[in-house]
Amino acid sequence: MKHAPLLFVISSVFASTGMSEVTYHRDVAPIIYGNCTSCHREGENAPFPLSSFDEVSKKARTIRRVVNEHYMPPWHASPQLSHFSDIRRLDDSEIELINQWVESGKQEGNIQDTPELPTFPRGWQLGEPDIILTMSRAYPVAADGPDVYRNFVLPLELDEDKWVKAIELRPSTRAVVHHSLFFLDDSGTARKLEGKDGKPGFQGMKFRKSGSLGGYVPGVSPRLLPGDLARPLPKGSDFVLSTHFHPSGKPELEQTKVGIYLADKAPSRLIQEIQIPPGFGRGIGIDIPPGEKNYTITDNFTLPVDAEAVAITGHAHYLAETMAMTAKFPDGEERVLLEIPDWDLDWQDTYYFKEKVILPSGTVLTTVITYDNSEDNYDNPFSPPRRIKWGLESTDEMGSVTLLAVPVKASDTAALSRQTKINQTKILAQLGREFSNTRLLEGLPSMIRFLDKNSDGTLQSNELPTRLRGALLPRLDKDKNKELDPSELQVLQDWLESLKASRDA
Repeated sequence: MKHAPLLFVISSVFASTGMSEVTYHRDVAPIIYGNCTSCHREGENAPFPLSSFDEVSKKARTIRRVVNEHYMPPWHASPQLSHFSDIRRLDDSEIELINQWVESGKQEGNIQDTPELPTFPRGWQLGEPDIILTMSRAYPVAADGPDVYRNFVLPLELDEDKWVKAIELRPSTRAVVHHSLFFLDDSGTARKLEGKDGKPGFQGMKFRKSGSLGGYVPGVSPRLLPGDLARPLPKGSDFVLSTHFHPSGKPELEQTKVGIYLADKAPSRLIQEIQIPPGFGRGIGIDIPPGEKNYTITDNFTLPVDAEAVAITGHAHYLAETMAMTAKFPDGEERVLLEIPDWDLDWQDTYYFKEKVILPSGTVLTTVITYDNSEDNYDNPFSPPRRIKWGLESTDEMGSVTLLAVPVKASDTAALSRQTKINQTKILAQLGREFSNTRLLEGLPSMIRFLDKNSDGTLQSNELPTRLRGALLPRLDKDKNKELDPSELQVLQDWLESLKASRDA
C-alpha cells in the first residue's frame, strides 16, 4: 500500500491530461500557430500550409516525426544553449502533446478553444527599405531533380560608404528558395562570371568575397542590429546572393528582391568578424581521407581586449558533423558559445545573443569541427567516398565559426581589428605550402597585373580583396601608406622564391 499515493497521482495526471482529451483546437493549434504557420502558409516557402485543423490533421504523422527528430522547427544549435534570442525549438512538453494528439486519433475538440490565427506582415516587414535590389533576370528552377546552388550579382553602384542595420530578402516564389547567403564583392570578379553559361547568375564560389552580411533562412524575421551597431557597405562593392534552390514539383521562375536598411551614421563601435579558423579553414589544410569518420579541425584566437559578443554563426559543407566554439576566460571558467551537434548545410543560421555576453581580455576562443567522410554519412555527396580537400565548391570542404563582436571600449577597436588581421595571416602559411608544391609562383606576375586596375605598378588598398588586404598589408606595407609598391611586392616574390628553393633542395 505504500505505493498507493504515487499511483493516485499518476492516475490523476492521466485523468486530467489523458491522451483522449488532447485536442487540436485547445492543445495543438497554439503550438502550430506559434512555431510553424509563419512559414507553412500560402505564399511562403514551406511545401504545405498549416493554418487549420484539416491541414494539420492531414500532415499529423509527418509533423510528429519531424518534431521528434528536432528537424522542425529548424533550429540546430544545442538545446542546452538558452542564451540566444528567438529560439525556434519545441520543448519536451509541446512535443509530447503532439505525440498524444496523433496517438489518440487527432481529435478536433471545440472550435471555440482555437486561438486567433496570427496576423503576419505583408510587404516589407521593417518598413520601406533604403535600398531595394532586384535580380536582373528571373532564374528558372526545374520542377524536380537535384537542389541547385546559384550566385547572383546585384550591383549596388554606391558612390560613398554606407552602413547596414538590417537586410530583408523577398523571394518571388518562396517555395523554391531554401536559403540564401549575402556576400560583398569589391573586385568585379562576380560581375565577370554573371550569366556566362547563358542563365542568370553563376555556379560555384570562385569570386572574391570581400565581406559578409548574413543571410536568409526560412522562418527567421529580419532584425535590426542592436543600438547603433551597423555593418559596413563599402562603395564599389557588388551585392552577391548565394542561393540554395529546392524544386517545388512544378517549373518556377525566381526573381528575388533584397531590401537594405541603412544606419543614419557610422556606428560608435565597429563589429569585428572573428572567424576561427580564418578563411573558412583555408589555412588549416583540410584533407579528409575517404572512409574517415571522425576527421577534426581545431583553431583558437585570444582576445586582446574586452569584447561583447553580438551574434555567432558557422559554415561548412556536406561532410561536417559537429561544430562548436567555446570561450575559456582568464580565470579558467569555460563557456560554450555555440554548439551544433548535427550540422546541416541546408539550415545555416545566425544566432543572436539575447543578453550581453562580455568576453574579457585574454579569453581564448576555440573552434572544433568534425567531419564524416564515410559511407555512413547520409549527406556524403560521393559514393564511394572520395578524398576531400579545402575548396570553394559545395562538394569540397571548408569550416569555421564566426563570432560577431564589438570592443567594450570604442578606443580598443584598432587593437581588436589588428589582432583579427594577424589571425588571418595563418592563411599565408597554407598558401606558402601550396606555392611550394605547385606552379602558382609563376602566376604571381599575372595576378599582380590583374589586381592593378590603374596599371601604375602599385597595388592600392582598394585594389586588394579584403582577405588579401588583411593578410598582405600588415606584413608587406613597410611604409604604412596602405599600398604595395614594387619594392614591397618584391618581398613577396622573394619569399615565394625561398619556399620554392626549400622545396627543390
